[in-house]
Amino acid sequence: MNLPTLLTLPNALGLFALVNLWTFMLFGFDKIRAAQGTWRVSEGTLLAWAFLGGTIGAYAGRALFRHKTRKQPFSSHLHQTAILQGFALALVGGWMLVG
Repeated sequence: MNLPTLLTLPNALGLFALVNLWTFMLFGFDKIRAAQGTWRVSEGTLLAWAFLGGTIGAYAGRALFRHKTRKQPFSSHLHQTAILQGFALALVGGWMLVG
């Protein structure tokens, strides 16, 4: 298999869904571990998965598990990641419309 055959819309959407599901699950796992007082998922790891495309999963995990909702600077970094991804999406969308 070559790269162009792997870069299909269904594959991209599937990967996007998996990254968001994984990020969501990490937030839930971290919340459980916080309640137990045991080893935690680092904020850097949570933010890295959000940056890699899991922002929707991160926001869903924060809302459902009520986890890291007021923690600073974590919240600011997550918001900045979402804004950056929004700009990137707009640029790619504009590029696709023009080209």
